[in-house]
Amino acid sequence: MKDEKKRGRPRAFDAKAALGKARDVFWDRGFAAASLDNLSAATNLNRPSLYGAFGDKENLYLDTLEGYRQDGMDALSEALDPSLQLRDNLARVYESALSIYLHGETAARGCFLIGTATAEAIQHERVREVLGRSLSDFDGEIEKRMRLAVESGELPEGADPQAMARLASAFMHSLAVRSRAGDSRETLEAIARSGVELICGRR
Repeated sequence: MKDEKKRGRPRAFDAKAALGKARDVFWDRGFAAASLDNLSAATNLNRPSLYGAFGDKENLYLDTLEGYRQDGMDALSEALDPSLQLRDNLARVYESALSIYLHGETAARGCFLIGTATAEAIQHERVREVLGRSLSDFDGEIEKRMRLAVESGELPEGADPQAMARLASAFMHSLAVRSRAGDSRETLEAIARSGVELICGRR
């Protein structure tokens, strides 16, 4: 949120809480179908206050994407604790992802980025930039753990950490899409286990 967007907001304004409510609206409806009335009602901000705090609808959406990216990076960093085995790290990553993807009042929401930003990336350059940067950041965080795994012998010496990280991410993207399509938790957990075994080998 930009400093210049702060005029007109209510005295008890909580930017983080408002962004969380706005994200819920975008997550359920998508960017295009989320109206300013929907966003105003969810955030308890009238239109002038909403504009004053965040700018237009696209700026508000971009702020929610950035917040989701940061939350994702924090969750990844925690799940990829190097004191644990790599297979346990990946299992934790997928478990954490599914706890988010399967949440929703009417149906599983999937991933906020995959579910909404991919639809807007063609027409909105700034959304495309955030989407690309977010995926790159997620891959990079996983790649760091893969490099440690190669150095420690958890992965074969000739393994490509970047390729392995992208493979791990690809399983996460599949979980995001399949959860939103209605696959059961049992099916999704089986896919996650397959991803861990493909990367780390069977026990």
